[in-house]
Amino acid sequence: MARVYNFSAGPSMLPEPVLRQAEEEMLDYHGCGQSVMEMSHRSSQYEEIIGGCESLLRQTMQIPDDYDVLFLQGGASSQFAMVPMNLKKNGRADFVLTGQWAKKAYSEGKKFLSAHAVADSSDKTFTYIPKLSLETFDPQADYFHICYNNTIYGTRFHELPDTGRVPLVADMSSCILSEPVDVSRFGLIYAGAQKNMGPAGLTVVIIRKELVGNAGPEVPTMFDYKTHADNGSMYNTPPCYAIYICKLVLEWIRDKMGGLSGMKEYNEKKAKLFYDCLDRSQLFKGTVEPADRSLMNIPFITGSDELNKKFIKEAEAAGFVNLKGHRTVGGMRASIYNAMPIEGVEKLCAFMKEFEAKNA
Repeated sequence: MARVYNFSAGPSMLPEPVLRQAEEEMLDYHGCGQSVMEMSHRSSQYEEIIGGCESLLRQTMQIPDDYDVLFLQGGASSQFAMVPMNLKKNGRADFVLTGQWAKKAYSEGKKFLSAHAVADSSDKTFTYIPKLSLETFDPQADYFHICYNNTIYGTRFHELPDTGRVPLVADMSSCILSEPVDVSRFGLIYAGAQKNMGPAGLTVVIIRKELVGNAGPEVPTMFDYKTHADNGSMYNTPPCYAIYICKLVLEWIRDKMGGLSGMKEYNEKKAKLFYDCLDRSQLFKGTVEPADRSLMNIPFITGSDELNKKFIKEAEAAGFVNLKGHRTVGGMRASIYNAMPIEGVEKLCAFMKEFEAKNA
């Protein structure tokens, strides 16, 4: 069977060259006679893999030396709790509520400190990024949390809030590695790997060193960032194979895509193509305010639940899978992460045009 165009919000497509290399090395990694899946994480071969992955990530994102890079487990959702556990000092934090994941981080934060919502776009079903007013920020907050790109609702921050001395914390699960980012603007970045970095199972945390080691004695050992920073992310068995695939993805970005600047250009080209398709259509309509549109996740509708269902069914039969919108919002959503080839977007747009002609 031919490979389909997978528009899933995650786990998402992986670059085909990465999958082929993993296939070639599945039974014998670099002549060691074993798969990375069965390799001891204490072996010299695996130390090269995890060390190489961290080095490549630092190079690719230009991560300053005063930041730790941690390879963890538990998904980005585990960070909703780990962040307040580790950053709590004054017992207060600010949150911008721009979607389901931002709300979950806010709700989890409430279990550990006084959480304050400085802005909320739920009044219009999270279809925009709310304007932020500096006077609403708490200058004594332990951190200021945003979800940089909102996977479900298709919005993103185009400008970062100026939080002064308060550490800016960002969930970048659905946009990390899609474009250059000034890491020094953040106190902490976290991301589940299953959108742009690799398979599910790996969670990456990039944290300014001064924020490590502040967890209270009540914080469990495994939930203390210092535990993982002090042990090179190998206090316990790490998600070995997911880290290996992440390393291959980083090599692909470096060698095939021109680094993050080239990746951004490619992603902008794909997004423009799809948004232009929506804006020209008389049937399909994007749901996000144009100024806040995401490069990664594009929700859209026809205006009819029946037509939405028909489109999703016919699109899947034509090889365009996982276009159904999140269950909380319905409609459709095309997630066009790094590994989605531009021809996938071109062919989907052509299919949409044909569908519209038949169902106008």
